[in-house]
Amino acid sequence: MIKVEHSVTIDRPPSKVFAYVSDAANLPEWQSTALEARWETPEPIGVGSRAVEVRKFLGRRMESTMEVTAFEQDRELSFRVLDGPVPFEVTQKFEAVGGGTRIDVVLEGEPGGFFKLAEPLVARAAKRQLEGDSATMKDILEARG
Repeated sequence: MIKVEHSVTIDRPPSKVFAYVSDAANLPEWQSTALEARWETPEPIGVGSRAVEVRKFLGRRMESTMEVTAFEQDRELSFRVLDGPVPFEVTQKFEAVGGGTRIDVVLEGEPGGFFKLAEPLVARAAKRQLEGDSATMKDILEARG
């Protein structure tokens, strides 16, 4: 079992940060492993909404269907993989701090197949990826200030 946690504070209000993070079309802009992402269910999104992501991770192209498991506007967006090579869940909580937003992210998963054999490598890569992607998102959102 892999569990990765990370927090980042962005100098933008929760409504702006949440809107950006919850728009699947933005994923390839701030997540370096994301090649494409799209909602499969009509908006507005909520619990049960589904999206498809295509990523390249550790040299492998992976497509996954994600389902929203928790949705509270400007406060929480969580989802889980319904199908794909790496089953995982992500919880993202948004909290107003000063004039900005702190996002607390928890990623948990149980790698299988190739990824099970490389679990320590996957955990380290996921942590680095989460930290790097968070920094990119912060830079993008603060530059748009």
